[in-house]
Amino acid sequence: MSDSLKQPGSSPCLVPPPAPTGPSTAVSVGSSRTGGATALLDPVTDTGVAARVRGTLEAVFDTVAQVRADTTALLTRIGARGRRPATADLAALRPGLHLHLARQELVSGVGFVAAPGLLTDVPAWLEWWQTRADGSVRPLLLDLDPRQSAYSDYTHWDWFALPRDTGRRAVAGPYVDYLCSDEYSLTLSAPVHVEGRFAGVAAADVYLRHFEAAVMPLLRRLPAPAHLVNARGRVAASADPAHLVGSLTKGPDFGALLADARPGRHQGLRLVPCDDIPLVLVVAEG
Repeated sequence: MSDSLKQPGSSPCLVPPPAPTGPSTAVSVGSSRTGGATALLDPVTDTGVAARVRGTLEAVFDTVAQVRADTTALLTRIGARGRRPATADLAALRPGLHLHLARQELVSGVGFVAAPGLLTDVPAWLEWWQTRADGSVRPLLLDLDPRQSAYSDYTHWDWFALPRDTGRRAVAGPYVDYLCSDEYSLTLSAPVHVEGRFAGVAAADVYLRHFEAAVMPLLRRLPAPAHLVNARGRVAASADPAHLVGSLTKGPDFGALLADARPGRHQGLRLVPCDDIPLVLVVAEG
């Protein structure tokens, strides 16, 4: 959960994927309960791929939404008692956070990040839990003392700033998550408001290698080079050697496109929002 992006080097996440090896003409877009049939797109369409990407991340955003709901309810109860919350109060969120880590395969870390000044006993706080390689769950323990910690001000990082400033869900990254895991990651987040005031963000981390494994087969089936970008134009996955993961796609206003929620075009590129997921599928036009 940092915004530091490692420069392209030896990481396998930054190696352009191989070109498609076959003329696939169909991709499954989900199972239909009517007659037990599987719906197919034939031929493959960019809107169909965007819909499948949405499905991949919507389950993670469902987790974020539940964390937001639990946090909002907790903070509202505390406020109704006529006092402000402290770090000890946030321990009530832990059983739910542990359950999300156990149930959601893509989620590697999850929690609530408090807005500065929200809590009475510390200036900043992350109630954050993550899964170890051995499957155990552990808290993220950070030194947030502004006199000696580089992580004490997290308010400028995209996963915090975008939900705070837009009031909407956000996908931050990919970036090297020096704060939590030293892994290339995406962070999905949403704002938490209590009585109309911004209280922080609910968020979940997804390792980039897991996200790429889920969406790369879809991108490779498109008949033209394609990649996915977030609202800032940061490439989150790519089957286009001209756009490496972690690089910026410049030119289009992806934030405006996502707000408009309609496909567009820009200088030989087709731009397809992934429904209400804050990612855009970018496809080169022939």
